[in-house]
Amino acid sequence: MSAPHKARQLLAQAELVASAATVQAALDRLAGEITAALGETFPLVLPVMGGAVVFAGQLLPRLAFPLEFDYLHVTRYRDKTRGGDMEWRVLPGQDVAGRTVLVLDDILDEGETLAAIRDRLVGMGAAKVWSAVLTDKANGLDKPIRADFVGLTVPDRFVFGCGMDVYGLWRNLPAIYAMRPEAIKE
Repeated sequence: MSAPHKARQLLAQAELVASAATVQAALDRLAGEITAALGETFPLVLPVMGGAVVFAGQLLPRLAFPLEFDYLHVTRYRDKTRGGDMEWRVLPGQDVAGRTVLVLDDILDEGETLAAIRDRLVGMGAAKVWSAVLTDKANGLDKPIRADFVGLTVPDRFVFGCGMDVYGLWRNLPAIYAMRPEAIKE
């Protein structure tokens, strides 16, 4: 099966969780909350590549205060639907020592990746690490971290769109969809 055909089939079998309008409203609300908390701190903003690229690209223009931008890249998924070992690909190029840092990520699922990022940044000398996620999965787990800012809560299903992928596909969707359990093949 060709990649475009597979991608269209995955989307056709999925269920809409949050419309594009719902996502945009959540981004507006997040921007207000982040501005109120960090607007006077001149933070270093670090999106987690690659999932947070869409989130960061839409959130940053809504933040009307000075900030510095860099990124980091750590993954546990590698185009799979379940997390594996942590792989650190890129650490921030800018010095985080003494800085207020805002980490942006697409989803808070089990919390292991975001907790490891926080711990690593604190170990690198960050004065304060804040986190903002576009989505927080309502999976009932006792997560090792809570995001400071949450856009949307999504069901305990495999979700994609708005930067989140399914088998490496559909990060570019403006809405968020959930896979039907019977459609997930590992």
